[in-house]
Amino acid sequence: MSSFGSTPADSRTSPDAIIVGAGLAGLVAAHELTQAGKRVLILDQENRANLGGQAFWSLGGLFLIDSPEQRRLRIHDSLELAKDDWATSAGFDRDDDHWPRKWAEAYLEFAAGEKRQYLRDLGLGLTPIVGWAERGGSGAGEHGNSVPRFHLTWGTGPEVVRVFREPVESAEASGLVEFAFRHRVDELITEGGAVVGVRGRTLAPSHTARGVESNREEVAAFELRAPAVIVTTGGIGHNFELMRKYWPADRLGEFPDTMLAGVPAHVDGRMLQIAEDAGASLINRDRIWAYTEGIENWNPVWPGHGIRIIPGPSSMWFDAEGNRFPAPNYPGFDTNRTMRTILETGHDYSWFVLNESIIRKEFALSGSEQNPDLTEKDIRITLDRVRSSDAPGPIEAFKKYGSDFVVAETTEELVAGMNERSRGPVIDHDHLVEQIRQRDRQTDHAFSKDAQVQAIHNARAYLGDKIVRAVKPHKILDPEHGPLIAVRLSLLSRKTLGGLETNLDGQVLAGSGKAARGGSGTGSEPIPGLYAAGEVTGFGGGGMHGYNALEGTFLGGCIFSGLRAGRAVAGEEN
Repeated sequence: MSSFGSTPADSRTSPDAIIVGAGLAGLVAAHELTQAGKRVLILDQENRANLGGQAFWSLGGLFLIDSPEQRRLRIHDSLELAKDDWATSAGFDRDDDHWPRKWAEAYLEFAAGEKRQYLRDLGLGLTPIVGWAERGGSGAGEHGNSVPRFHLTWGTGPEVVRVFREPVESAEASGLVEFAFRHRVDELITEGGAVVGVRGRTLAPSHTARGVESNREEVAAFELRAPAVIVTTGGIGHNFELMRKYWPADRLGEFPDTMLAGVPAHVDGRMLQIAEDAGASLINRDRIWAYTEGIENWNPVWPGHGIRIIPGPSSMWFDAEGNRFPAPNYPGFDTNRTMRTILETGHDYSWFVLNESIIRKEFALSGSEQNPDLTEKDIRITLDRVRSSDAPGPIEAFKKYGSDFVVAETTEELVAGMNERSRGPVIDHDHLVEQIRQRDRQTDHAFSKDAQVQAIHNARAYLGDKIVRAVKPHKILDPEHGPLIAVRLSLLSRKTLGGLETNLDGQVLAGSGKAARGGSGTGSEPIPGLYAAGEVTGFGGGGMHGYNALEGTFLGGCIFSGLRAGRAVAGEEN
């Protein structure tokens, strides 16, 4: 592998493009550039072990529209329906939403067209079952996926990274790509209103494993120049100071006292301010996507490491005081609505109550490392997992070691365990149990006035859910389905849905203060030489998701925006 010094060598041919950030979006942009024969320099403040960035840790979900996988499961999807779902979920309502709307339209066309074949041509495979994420549940004109669209990668996040990493590393071996790890960019160099390079500091070597927090010891300065700079540095998910600053308390409630980190420590959002200082337009900073079903990782990789439970529809959901949440606050239905409902209680956590039958079929954990059968592409273990009467190994480990789990034979033991883990309120045993019994009485027949039981029946009408995600309705308190389980759920950081404003070529637009800093931008013109892709752009345009993510759109957004920026730069005369 090539090495890279702290200052540029006069003898080295200057690159056609500098990419800041070696995550998925950066790899996709590099792939597109090298396919066109362009020379690329990729900078990252972490070591090579972190190549692929946050995407490596993902479950590998991809949002696709009217795919063969959907059609085989008799899912009738269409671009028109997906556009309707996206529009009602995004809720675009700002002047700044011009480019986010354009990106959303283009992304949906991509998800219904080129996306699947583009990835298959790179060697990416999909599992046959399509997941149903963000089901909404509050009306046809409200947030949510009308049909299942969450296509799970065979190999999860590492496989998505691999299909781009390998061709980029091949380009590295042939001399088209050079990596400069432990190079932290602190400034974008601007001359005559254009971005012409970057300045920063090399950091001391780090031999930490992927995701482990690394040192910030500065060693030397560097300055590097190229005709194009593409920023692909991710969001703010581990920078709780920035999250607190921009948290939309008016929409979601006050920022929680306890927040788990769903991303590594290097997801710090530094380049957002650096780009803004160089004149970039930064929009929709208050659009933040955090999860409500976070649990503390008993075996953490990074500080405050949390894992998200991806639940089926059957667990009962209670607030910190033991009151059942009203419709449609059911597991997996409407993240932001449930977030607001939780924080309106004045507490920053909630509870799932369920039993062994529910957990072994309906619980999945986000993260490639929590799904070794899928990540390692082991079909035998995967089939055994589907057929097993036990919960998957990683979930059993959380039941045994996780600080948020209570497993009990009686309701008295269950409630006592919940109160031991309380961050304030004391749950009344009789009140909690009566709510469970009321729900249980609705499972004796195929009809129900309980909206959650109705939702379970609806889920099981879809073959994929019936096979792997939704257990047959039954009494939670039935000993035959025991033991009882309660899980304390904290809020979990994850995605940044706002960011650098870009046009459809990934060119970063100038902010309103650009002219005052000596540039020629008016607030809608691109800054020459500056591009961006991935989460730093809110996955495109400065926030193509609007206020809500329909899921399976993180990886796809990185791929699409990286592709657009890479192709745009490759098409320029350098």
